[in-house]
Amino acid sequence: MKTANRLLRRTPAGVIIAIALVITLAPVYWMLSTSFKSPQEATAQNPTLWPHEFGLANYEKLFGGTLPFSNFLVNSIVTSLIAAVASVAIATLAGYSFSRGRYRLRGAVSVLVLATQMLPLVVLIGPLYLLLLKLHLLNTFLGLILGYTSFTLPFAAWMMKGFIDAIPTEIEEAAKVDGYSRFGILVRVVVPMTIPGLVSTMVFVFMNAWNNLLYPLTLMSTNTKLTLPPGLLQSFTGQFKTDWGGMMAAACITSIPLIIAFFAVQRSMVRGMTAGALAGT
Repeated sequence: MKTANRLLRRTPAGVIIAIALVITLAPVYWMLSTSFKSPQEATAQNPTLWPHEFGLANYEKLFGGTLPFSNFLVNSIVTSLIAAVASVAIATLAGYSFSRGRYRLRGAVSVLVLATQMLPLVVLIGPLYLLLLKLHLLNTFLGLILGYTSFTLPFAAWMMKGFIDAIPTEIEEAAKVDGYSRFGILVRVVVPMTIPGLVSTMVFVFMNAWNNLLYPLTLMSTNTKLTLPPGLLQSFTGQFKTDWGGMMAAACITSIPLIIAFFAVQRSMVRGMTAGALAGT
């Protein structure tokens, strides 16, 4: 009887988890199976769940044809990594100021910074385009990295504020007694204690930059300087035809860095998110 009651209690949760898994993994399975289909099967009116003609032609086309897929991949890796490092460095300074600063309007300034995150990208892209035009940074990787950093920095600063809030101030007071300056306390005490937060914030910024379509599509005009999202969009879609097999193969390849990054820092992300959530309560 106890076993039956235990099963009844667990069954609804198991069913919900199973449904959630199916909904979550179905697009991934469809992307993977379509990448191995022929062009005719990928665009058939009666779609098949499993490729009848299993092949690697779509993957061979990515690296062996005229498509500059390698350029798109390198551009995405370089710009996303630099934007992640720059955003985390600035966000750490800003988060420490929001958490430990003793100046007037600190709360209003921090809320105002977070409020800029609420603005949609289409509203920000116009002023950013004009600013980069004045600075002669359009169609440059530096301009694109500045764009990535600008839209991820507000939320990243608030993430770091949450992690720094979790550090007891007594530790910093003890470091001050030992003769550390404010910057020394930040570098030698606060930063080592917020490594999970740094990793979580860096992964957050990297994923946002990696998946961004609007900024590189607007700010970059040279085909070989495009990142993966706009490069694949322009390469596989046309006015009358879309190469679904090639696009799905490219999507599988571009998902690999994010999957590796997630599993490499999974423990740090969970620990960091938990610390940030507790600090925010």
